[in-house]
Amino acid sequence: MIKDSDKQKFDLVIVWKLDRFARNRYDSARYKNTLKKNNVKVVSATETISQNAEGILLESMLEGYAEYYSVELSEKVTRGMTENALKCKFNGGTGPIGYVINKDQMFEVDPVKAPYVVQAFEAYANGKTIKEIVEMLNAKGVTTSHGTKITINIVTDMLKNRRYIGEYKFRDIVNPKGIPRIVPQALFDKVQRERAKNKRATARHKAEDDYLLTTKLFCGKCGVYMTGESGTARNGTVHRYYKCNNAKYKHTCDKKRLKKNGLKTLLLSTPVR
Repeated sequence: MIKDSDKQKFDLVIVWKLDRFARNRYDSARYKNTLKKNNVKVVSATETISQNAEGILLESMLEGYAEYYSVELSEKVTRGMTENALKCKFNGGTGPIGYVINKDQMFEVDPVKAPYVVQAFEAYANGKTIKEIVEMLNAKGVTTSHGTKITINIVTDMLKNRRYIGEYKFRDIVNPKGIPRIVPQALFDKVQRERAKNKRATARHKAEDDYLLTTKLFCGKCGVYMTGESGTARNGTVHRYYKCNNAKYKHTCDKKRLKKNGLKTLLLSTPVR
């Protein structure tokens, strides 16, 4: 609206009260000044404000009260949420899978979904991909607190959520034993190590293809990880390779790409000694 006011398509802005226009005096003054330059007036439908000097004073008082009310309300909400946090109560938002919120707004372990959370952590720790975990949870009928299907983003957030080891956090308030634990500490730590390792191996899983040697295959020239990549030929054939990360991103290594299928054949044909 402010931007469109310079097109001279309207000359009046009517609000129910001035606090509907802005609850910040700086914003109110700035936007009204812009509108005034474009010959547009702001009029309150329920507040009688004259156009003389007294009207200017009354308008500034109303705007000051609106800002005061907004700030005071924010402080009350923050104070209430802080008091809840000190008691480790649920402060709103989407509840994590595996917990239920009781009538006192406290976290309780969901006996139905909590075991699936542990299964998801164990699966990732044992080498399953996030996509595979999503498929597993959806196949078992696990849903979010809103009843929707599990997605990659939900599982990604789940695997790093410290609530599952009992940690309650709200802003600067942290209670390491504030809520019931679902995931054992050792399992959670193992998953974090796997996440860190897989994050460094940026191309472990490409499209529908699984590059199982990523994080296990190293460049013979510079020693860094070799990760999966693919390319499509003009005839539509998809070729898959392992490539040195330094050659791919930093161009500091001249190691050539290794064909994925050729490497697999080589490994299978190599006798075990």
